[in-house]
Amino acid sequence: MAIWKDSTPAPKANEPVHIDPPRPAAVAEPAPIPAPAQPRTSDTGARESVIASDLTIEGKIEGSGHVRIAGRFKGDIKVQGNLTVDKGAKVTAGAISASKVALAGDLEGNISGAQQVELLATGAITGDVKAGSLTVAPGSRIRGHVECGWGKEGAPAARPEGGSTA
Repeated sequence: MAIWKDSTPAPKANEPVHIDPPRPAAVAEPAPIPAPAQPRTSDTGARESVIASDLTIEGKIEGSGHVRIAGRFKGDIKVQGNLTVDKGAKVTAGAISASKVALAGDLEGNISGAQQVELLATGAITGDVKAGSLTVAPGSRIRGHVECGWGKEGAPAARPEGGSTA
């Protein structure tokens, strides 16, 4: 029993039945391919590579650009640019070498050969630091041996005019 009334008459016994051909399915347009993200550039124009906060990477970083770590990284880092470790990030390294190191996250490892190390209020270092200068913000933590202001051969580093380096 039908709930609605069918308005098309039923075909008669010897009468041919006309069936409409199936309509072709609509062709969906392929989704556009997003353009690759452009690398960040610093104030000096150098490019910055980022390890996002939801990534964990183990390996070795070497290069001439800047590196920002917001996630977790385990391995050695040797860059000619700057290294930034964001708040909440964790770096476990045997050795770190960079022009400038800014730490707002946790670092387990040794920093050697940096011109400047900046330990921000949320940052923590467990390891030795050997740098031209070290800035330590209130609230930050450091455990290890620190050498600042010395040149490569043990002589005092040249100080910029009008200020101190330690």
